[in-house]
Amino acid sequence: MAYFAGAARFLLLTAIGITGNPSTANAASGWRSDLDWAALTSKLSSSASLIDTSYDNYKDECFPEFSEPSPTTYALIDQPSGMCLPHLYLGWEMSWPRPSESGHLDQTYDQVDLTEGSLDESWLVDPTNPSLNLPSKVLFPSIASDVVAAVNFAKEHGLEISVKNSGHSYQGASSKKSTLLLNMNRYTHYAPTGITTCDTSSITVPSWVAEDLSNQACLLSFAKNKSSLIRVGGGENFDKVYRAVIAANEKEGYKYHVVGGAAGTWGGLGKGVSQVQQEVDSTVVQLEMVLPNGAHVKFGPTDWEDASAEGFTVPRTKLVSGVCRSNPDEHDEEKWIWERCPEDFDIDFNDLWFAVRGGGGGTWGVVTSVLLQLHDYLPVNPYFLNDLLTEDCSAIAPQFAEFKAQYISAPSLLNVTKEHSLACGSPDAASEMWCYGEEDVKQAWTRFLDMNNSTDPAKAASCVGSIPGFPGYAETMIYLNANDRSRGKVPDSPAPSPIGAPFAFVLVPQSWLDESEENIKTVLENAVSLSGGTPTPYYAFGGAAASGSDQANSLSQAHRDAGFMLSLLFTADDEANFWGNLFPKMFDISDKSNFPPVFGSNHAGFLATGPLKEDWTKPCPGEWTFEERREKCISFQEAIYGTERLARLEAIKKAVDPQFIFNCMNCIGNNLPEASKSEDKKDDELSSAEPGPPLGNSSDEPSGASVVSSFMAAISATAVYLLINAIVI
Repeated sequence: MAYFAGAARFLLLTAIGITGNPSTANAASGWRSDLDWAALTSKLSSSASLIDTSYDNYKDECFPEFSEPSPTTYALIDQPSGMCLPHLYLGWEMSWPRPSESGHLDQTYDQVDLTEGSLDESWLVDPTNPSLNLPSKVLFPSIASDVVAAVNFAKEHGLEISVKNSGHSYQGASSKKSTLLLNMNRYTHYAPTGITTCDTSSITVPSWVAEDLSNQACLLSFAKNKSSLIRVGGGENFDKVYRAVIAANEKEGYKYHVVGGAAGTWGGLGKGVSQVQQEVDSTVVQLEMVLPNGAHVKFGPTDWEDASAEGFTVPRTKLVSGVCRSNPDEHDEEKWIWERCPEDFDIDFNDLWFAVRGGGGGTWGVVTSVLLQLHDYLPVNPYFLNDLLTEDCSAIAPQFAEFKAQYISAPSLLNVTKEHSLACGSPDAASEMWCYGEEDVKQAWTRFLDMNNSTDPAKAASCVGSIPGFPGYAETMIYLNANDRSRGKVPDSPAPSPIGAPFAFVLVPQSWLDESEENIKTVLENAVSLSGGTPTPYYAFGGAAASGSDQANSLSQAHRDAGFMLSLLFTADDEANFWGNLFPKMFDISDKSNFPPVFGSNHAGFLATGPLKEDWTKPCPGEWTFEERREKCISFQEAIYGTERLARLEAIKKAVDPQFIFNCMNCIGNNLPEASKSEDKKDDELSSAEPGPPLGNSSDEPSGASVVSSFMAAISATAVYLLINAIVI
């Protein structure tokens, strides 16, 4: 099955789109005009805005960016309608513009063809195309009370809500027809003034968490031997967070290190690009959200215990507590009042803490802010293969890829210590490595060349260089950003394109790589590159990612135990080889009632699915319709979370959002049959569950599974396509 389209064609499509057929009437006189939208507007702050949108907005504002010589997601984010997406086809269901009244369920996987010339151009410029998947109302909230008003309005009128920061999702989770879209980009920016250093002199032993949780974040930080935090708003991306930390470091002397992702345009809520950075569970300290029931809450661990004897580097969470804002209509944050939640508040904060940190965005409510742990500053040493400047260096790209695999996942082969190996990682760009602390990359590269009988080791050794003089990842990337349209910012990656990755990336277990030196070679030989270049594994696993867990979060153990993540699925032959040959060797499939987690969550494309339910060594047949595939194959969600964890997350979803107000594409609960959703909604209305206290005494029972990942580990960082011509070797 093919899917790529040429850039030249989109120049033509852009011109056609801008001058094409006129749009039909918009929501002002169309979508849900029966509702009293003025009632919602009356409750919004003066800086919020509720607008009607249509296909015309998408065509006029978004199409042109995809024909720019240097497209950037920053330009798409800033468009006035808030509708633009980083991949153009995300504006249609399943990223497939072919008209369909059934959401393509009656069409087959093999029919999906997005190659050059395969699409009827009229599909893209038809405002009545039933496959369009765009909202007709967009709200730009600026404060939490705006979000509360929107959720309560949706709940009252049976509307669905979609939520967007930058829209980075290969699934298109932030855009959906017949929804009220909350675009968070104009929400309060906390990061520029959001760094707090906790005062250790005010802490007594024993110290108790205040009922309003005002000291919870600092107490938890002290338990981890940390003292600094940064508050990040629900609409702030990594670029804003990085630049806030840079400003503080430049003012105060380099003290702070924030765990972040590779691209500047993704939501800034915590993820790392090296193994040593990946203390992911110690990153999220407290969450603030508006839930599907309309409550504005903040919550976080209030009881924990040391888990170092079990090999963990952060305390094990024993109890999560939360509070509700008793004056949700108050616009002035200084006047907010946080109190014990009402008696009829029946959401378990332990479950919510588990679900939100790893269970995907857009489905649990709206994150309005988060407190992230800041770590002690570590200088960075980036290494780059100078493969864009000379033919000689370009020719050794496969050898450099093998070197990276050995250095990070099998360091003993290069006489590299585990400590030096764990200092380094790499997003899935073939030409780079990022190291924090002690390492010996250059020496190991020379040894690798000697061991592999390089014909000209001196010349090959010179192909790998570093950029001295930059104190951190973000500073380096801002310097390297040669796109004049996003100067001074951390680059976005990948750049906007017509279509995102349609398939899934596999989390390759470190334990399997350790079994044999040949396993690394085998997996690299079977890797596929969607761009046609050298396959590029993503290295941000193991090390602190494996040990930095509070044991109360929901991403799979596969994320912690992986040596790296890699694309192994592209063609039908690739799928047959992976499920039939590699999968049974890599993963334990002895328990036929419990499918294991396999895919990386944020690198799973819109066509990704698991194997046959009745035989896990057989791929899902391409000749089946998508409805058949949904019924007879392991689902997208189950292939990410595994059977057991998915079941728990779906149960939490039903409890937190019984009306399925938040029901985004391939999010938790999205694949449940409509009958199941309706029945659970009816059961919820008939039952009167006993609410548990949001604050209380500690429990000896853990609040979550013992082997999981963090909130934004779910949102894994993708490739950073560097402009190597700016590098000074």
